[in-house]
Amino acid sequence: MRYICSLIMALVLFSCAEEHKKLPFTSVEITPVFNDSVSIRAITFLDGRTLAFAGSNGVYGTVDVNSLQVRSNVQTYDSLTPSFRAVGSTSEDFFMLSIESPALLYKTGDKGKMEVVYKEEGEGVFYDSLTFWNNMEGIAVGDTVDGCLSVIITRDGGNSWTKVPCSDLPEGVEGEGAFAASNSNIAVKGDKAWVGTTEGRVYFSDDKGMTWEVQETPIIADEPTQGIYSMDFFNENIGFAIGGDYTQPKSNKANKVKTIDGGKTWQLVADGHEPGYKSCVQFVPNSNGEALVVAGFTGISYSSDGGESWKELSEEPFFTLRFLNDSTAFAAGNKRIAKLLFR
Repeated sequence: MRYICSLIMALVLFSCAEEHKKLPFTSVEITPVFNDSVSIRAITFLDGRTLAFAGSNGVYGTVDVNSLQVRSNVQTYDSLTPSFRAVGSTSEDFFMLSIESPALLYKTGDKGKMEVVYKEEGEGVFYDSLTFWNNMEGIAVGDTVDGCLSVIITRDGGNSWTKVPCSDLPEGVEGEGAFAASNSNIAVKGDKAWVGTTEGRVYFSDDKGMTWEVQETPIIADEPTQGIYSMDFFNENIGFAIGGDYTQPKSNKANKVKTIDGGKTWQLVADGHEPGYKSCVQFVPNSNGEALVVAGFTGISYSSDGGESWKELSEEPFFTLRFLNDSTAFAAGNKRIAKLLFR
């Protein structure tokens, strides 16, 4: 009996080990979920069952990830119809942030309606991305205003937001901003935050936005259409950023960089090799920081070796994607949201 129990235990352990050993992806199955006349560049999971999104023409809503049922609404502000390219969430609330002036940051209200918790007007106001460290502290980033990058932070669960003064930020570069391409030019892990800019620089904070410094990268940023479009961190050390030039999407020179020391140093990877321009990068969960998926209007590509080599999985165009688990993701783009099953 003892032998049989030992054998069963060994088989169980072997099965668990095999279950967690992921083989490289070779294909992706794409299931349409939502089709409308809007451009959607911002999605986030509220929990394991619900995907939230916001896009152009004031459209926002949710997707049930199991039934794929979509609920959508339109947000207006006086006579304006905002365009949203940034979303975020805590365990309690959903947030969406509009581009251009007036910048409008909405939060789920007590009565189920969206309410404005931050508003900013002025020349050059243009917010690009939003995320949260935890249920109380979050950050949003926009283009340069008054000589420095626009950074707003909440410490009270999103009820109020404060703009970081230029005196507390690194010296800006004229015209420096971020790309509102996929709500992924901010990455956070632990207390840390990394913000990729149009200048190919990375603003870094290790204390949830209290202090900042600049990390330099070799990513191409010679033209206004070049720079870092998206970045993701697997943990506090391993990160990846991608960009290029959306006006020259086939160009693959100096558009992919990687760090293994938290951004202290960044190195070009797959330089001169595919993929070219992409607007979003995400690490595959449970991949030990080795598997990455990138998406853009040129399609979806995958790497199983930390970005050193890539395989195109689909030519289907998307602006942004987020993983639900280590084989399922949801992606959004022009007039669409889709479920992606990687195999």
